[in-house]
Amino acid sequence: MKKWIALGLAVVLLVFAWVAAGPYMTIRAIQHAVQAQDAGELAEQVDFPALRASLKAQMVDEMVRQAGPDVQSNPFGAIALTMATGVVNGLVDGMVNAGGLTAVMQGRRLWKNSKDSFERPPLDGNGEPLPAAEPKKPLEDAVLRYESTSRFTATIQDDQGKPVVFVLKRDGLRWRLADIRLPLGN
Repeated sequence: MKKWIALGLAVVLLVFAWVAAGPYMTIRAIQHAVQAQDAGELAEQVDFPALRASLKAQMVDEMVRQAGPDVQSNPFGAIALTMATGVVNGLVDGMVNAGGLTAVMQGRRLWKNSKDSFERPPLDGNGEPLPAAEPKKPLEDAVLRYESTSRFTATIQDDQGKPVVFVLKRDGLRWRLADIRLPLGN
């Protein structure tokens, strides 16, 4: 009888350890998939429909806040916001993929303004371009923490020092990236 109780307790502890280690294993799998440029493996670790829905909601909310109450109350402004919402949805659908996630996880912007885009690379004493810096490992130096038993966050700083929070959610015994909280409105 004692052996069965000990076995049952051992199984419960193993399941608990597996669930507790789950987000760390998921982050490691995401890092590996991004570095190997394996879109299939990344798709297994990321809930793309939930991620797209979350990012669309954040961006549309920010757009409406920036427009202000005057635009929202104007019939033409409301039409413009509706059209802009369609554009935002299309942009998010196009950018939430393996390449876009790689850029965000390394703290880079997905696009740059024209001044930064056309700057010349730094040159050495012979006028040759200096070698490009090695890209950062995805989610490198992230601050990891549990928010609840089914929510885990990894926070990094973007290239402007603002926090970007990656949210992993648990579904059963599996953890997946389901949300990215962008530093909008700052």
